[in-house]
Amino acid sequence: MAVSCGLEKTDFEGASFENTDRRNPVLTRIPYLLKETLLGLLRGGWMNWAAVSTVTVLLFLLGLGLQTTWQVEKLANQFGSQLEVSAFLKTGVDAKTLTPFVQKMPGVAAIGTVSKDEAWATMAQELGLADVKGATEQLSGNPLVDEIRVKARSPQILPTLVNALRQLDGVDEVQYLPEVLQRLNQLNQGLNWLGLAIVTLLTSTALAVITTTIRLIVVARRREIEIMQLVGATSLWIALPFILQGLVFGLVGGALGWGGVAIAQLFLRRLVANQPELLQSLAQALQLDASQTLMLPLILLGFGGGVGILGSLLAVGPLSSQR
Repeated sequence: MAVSCGLEKTDFEGASFENTDRRNPVLTRIPYLLKETLLGLLRGGWMNWAAVSTVTVLLFLLGLGLQTTWQVEKLANQFGSQLEVSAFLKTGVDAKTLTPFVQKMPGVAAIGTVSKDEAWATMAQELGLADVKGATEQLSGNPLVDEIRVKARSPQILPTLVNALRQLDGVDEVQYLPEVLQRLNQLNQGLNWLGLAIVTLLTSTALAVITTTIRLIVVARRREIEIMQLVGATSLWIALPFILQGLVFGLVGGALGWGGVAIAQLFLRRLVANQPELLQSLAQALQLDASQTLMLPLILLGFGGGVGILGSLLAVGPLSSQR
């Protein structure tokens, strides 16, 4: 039976679907895959641009969101480590006797001590007392106690550190600013949830656009697909060019999205360069480290490729039931 739909023999030349080359049949089919992938991209027309632009916007916002999250987390760690925990000791307890035990606690970055005499002298100066000695005698001695000031390595460790200090024998009271830490954590969590919602919405949109694009290409080539099925092509082999097209959409969108993030970073650096020194120092402190700078484009390319492949799989899924 002869089947004709305007296709020449050369259209499937080199893409034999029988296992004729038992040495390495996959390598002999790579040129066919590349050719079919390019042909599908050319037939996609403006829908290719719609798919790539949607993925680009998605990954651009994802890149900005990741960068902002890392920067806010870094800022929270910096501010959190600046929050001192003040441990006021019981009357008669010397701060120097407890310092070695505090140093052994996990998460301690630095320790400072304030003796009751130093605290009393500072308070008298702030109150404007001229006769410190007389005031001390009137109060029957120094009413203050020794204090140990502790800085944590990260804001996350602060609650654990506070509990450990409170359980230390000789400590009367522990004070710190939990509301500041709480607000920083709430800000970080809020940004994470907002970023997750935006990324989820845009991911769904990108999947819909890529799926629609691939399906239109499949419909345009349905006659060729029918012939390929008749000559013995498997569903996986027919679907591979379309899956590669989705991968191309994702990778191109990831590269463009990363380019947009890089341009935004450059613009902000130039903008901050003309600002006061305080803002310049803050911007310098919030720059990504080397590992984050390397991870960001890899994450964008990987996520873009994954979205492209998933969209293609959703589009070519019905091919498996057309045998």
